[in-house]
Amino acid sequence: MKYSRLTKEQFEELHQEFINFLATQSITHEEWTNLKTNKPEMAEMELDVFSDLIWEGALNKAEYLEHFAPQHMYLFHFDEANMHAIVVNVKNESIDITTQEGYDWLRENLMDDNVEFLQADKEYSEDKNLDKFKMIEQGAVITKGELYRYFDKLIN
Repeated sequence: MKYSRLTKEQFEELHQEFINFLATQSITHEEWTNLKTNKPEMAEMELDVFSDLIWEGALNKAEYLEHFAPQHMYLFHFDEANMHAIVVNVKNESIDITTQEGYDWLRENLMDDNVEFLQADKEYSEDKNLDKFKMIEQGAVITKGELYRYFDKLIN
């Protein structure tokens, strides 16, 4: 397994897609039920393959990730050649931008001396999607990139 198995909730959300996936492998409902009972390791393997397919599709489409920490906002954009990062640092440790109050403070004080902006570019490893996945495992979420584009315009 390349990524991680989907959660029970994710499988429930993707119920129809999983049925279609099994159908592409000519596995009927009865055969699936039999597989789960009599060959659980084979059923587990099917769940893993499906999970990887779903992750691969989502990661292929992911152009932006965001990760918030109490004093840092990490914004990432992925293009063909590189990943681009914008980091917003809040130097005042009493401000926690993961709370509504802290986030509101940041919005109202972007040009304050306690706020700094950093930018960096990084080449991908041999597996661009795995790079994205590792960031998601560390807490980043896939977004549409509104914050990234906002800060990119602000600082460039």
